[in-house]
Amino acid sequence: MADSLVIVESPAKAKTIGKYLGSKFIVKASMGHIRDLPKSQIGVEVENDFNPKYITIRGKGSILKELKDASKKVKKVYLAADPDREGEAIAWHLAHYLEIDESDSCRVVFNEITKQAVKDAFKAPRPINMDLVNAQQARRILDRLVGYKISPLLWKKVKKGLSAGRVQSVAVKLIIDRENEIDAFVPVEYWTITAQLKQGATTFEAKYHSLNGEKRELGNEADVQEVMKAMGDSAFTVSEVKEKERLRNPAAPFITSSLQQEAARKLGYRASKTMSVAQQLYEGVDLGKEGTVGLITYMRTDSTRISPIAQEEAKNYIEEKYGPAYSPEQPRVYTKKNSNAQDAHEAVRPTSVFRDPESVKEFLSRDQFRLYKLVWDRFVASQMSSAVLDTMTVDLKVGSGAIFRAVGSKVKFPGFIKIYVEGNDDGTTTDDEKFLPPLAVGEVVSAEAIDPKQHFTQPPPRYSEARLVRMMEEVGIGRPSTYAPTLETIQKRGYVAMEEKKFIPTELGELVIQMMEEFFPEILDAEFTAHMEDDLDHVEDGKEDWVKVLANFYSSFEKRLEYAEEEMKEVELQDEISDELCEKCGKHLVYKMGRFGKFLACSGFPDCRNTKPIVKDIGVTCPKCHEGKIIERRSKKGRYFYGCDQYPGCDYVSWDKPVSKPCPQCNSVMVEKRNKSGAKLLCTQCDYNEEVIEDMEPAEL
Repeated sequence: MADSLVIVESPAKAKTIGKYLGSKFIVKASMGHIRDLPKSQIGVEVENDFNPKYITIRGKGSILKELKDASKKVKKVYLAADPDREGEAIAWHLAHYLEIDESDSCRVVFNEITKQAVKDAFKAPRPINMDLVNAQQARRILDRLVGYKISPLLWKKVKKGLSAGRVQSVAVKLIIDRENEIDAFVPVEYWTITAQLKQGATTFEAKYHSLNGEKRELGNEADVQEVMKAMGDSAFTVSEVKEKERLRNPAAPFITSSLQQEAARKLGYRASKTMSVAQQLYEGVDLGKEGTVGLITYMRTDSTRISPIAQEEAKNYIEEKYGPAYSPEQPRVYTKKNSNAQDAHEAVRPTSVFRDPESVKEFLSRDQFRLYKLVWDRFVASQMSSAVLDTMTVDLKVGSGAIFRAVGSKVKFPGFIKIYVEGNDDGTTTDDEKFLPPLAVGEVVSAEAIDPKQHFTQPPPRYSEARLVRMMEEVGIGRPSTYAPTLETIQKRGYVAMEEKKFIPTELGELVIQMMEEFFPEILDAEFTAHMEDDLDHVEDGKEDWVKVLANFYSSFEKRLEYAEEEMKEVELQDEISDELCEKCGKHLVYKMGRFGKFLACSGFPDCRNTKPIVKDIGVTCPKCHEGKIIERRSKKGRYFYGCDQYPGCDYVSWDKPVSKPCPQCNSVMVEKRNKSGAKLLCTQCDYNEEVIEDMEPAEL
């Protein structure tokens, strides 16, 4: 008969832990939080030291009864929620409900769900950490005060259903500020001159560098002509050769933000999907004979720390698999990216490096396997030797003083790049094998082609999820547990939309932020919000009193509220009317903004609820019926696809974008395929393909 009850958050976690602990333990799930502030009222007694009035969450009655009954049948109750503020708060609420003394050694935490880690944790239970609980309470109450005080104002003055929040409002403002930068951007002309050179059978590329010893930018065609005139018809002569060895170091193991960013770049995952799949890998996967095992450590962390045991295991694996040269003499130690990073947890890593991705692939879903491989690759690479590159810089003189420069490198020793190379937000990869032939000073090479080209600087890019998470981390707003929920919230509220996987602000979002800027500037101040996050961290560390933190915030916030109540003017949002009429009731359709961008809706809403997607003619005749036009549309999940406008009469559909140019080999339709390295045109019938030449300049110069 069991003599201990263990309570965790989820059934999956309960199932994994139950197998490790054996028959003397009953393991049950609370299904997350059991108590929260009421939805019907603010639930905070501001005048009574911000005392929160918690109530049982609706629908949790049967779960609570089950936990209560189970607790009466055992000698000891252990609370094993996740090892962070939220988990500590869940444990505290459970202790309150089950009448467990919070100073009793009832709290069990583990950073990974493996047999050894779980058993070790149960050997050292501790009391509930009230500093952690108070940090969570302070955040919850702060968010409640901001949300429940400002939101009714927005409902009254603008539109029902709006909301404001400390972190979400700053995130929306970042997106609006970026859009304003793009609108204000003035392109600047510049030119490049590229020479295709040949030495023997080897061709290589060199770019214009300087003229008469002066590095001058080519701002217009006149500058180009000056260089071309100086070059004349002269040959390219090698004037200087520099060779050196360069080390390239691996990226640190994942923290929450970098995991979300890299999963977006390499796997195309939304932040919420990354965290959902990571949760599955953390809580445990059935590996057949090995049983259920947690495959990664806790995924909400901002620490790059690795335990000595994990480092030693990685060292043994690397030396066994790749040889001693691939393992550095000293274990790698990564410094905190953020000075305020909490160091309670390790970085996100595999629970055992010897459980490589291929060995567990048959037990994982496609999404689980891809994310696990990403975590595993990144961790192993982070513990490997640096890559050694031989770099070569060659200057070539031509004519009366024009200098062209060629740069190449080759991998002398691959080190960590044998396994993994970090991606970037532009989707490009570093070319470490850009080869140059052996060249000596005084050597003359022939020019195959000289290509002057006009370019224009590009505006800063809109935020993708990965870019926005990185920016939130850099300015210090939010924490590992809040990035993904914040991105979801700002879309659900209709403040921003996604267009080609980039955030764009809506008219509603711009209006709300404009009003917030006027009446609640502190809420939109990234520095102020970051300072609040620091204060919450200090509460967690036991250095600040949570009531004092709230009081300091509320004293000025209350004055702002009183002023806004008096001075904020009512605003009526006007819908943009289209030329199209509703086929159901005859009224004009208006443009609306949804989660995936604009769509058309009947102006007679709510009497008429007709909606239509906005379609775009791409200028290609349907290759199937040869009468209709191909239009670009969006699926319910926001993905673009292409179909005939004569549907359902013609059922042509394609995920890839058809182009008007026919295949030169068989005259069939060709489609455009895009990946991180660029775009290609592929024939849908034969094996013909060709590269798409694009003017891809740096997004920010």
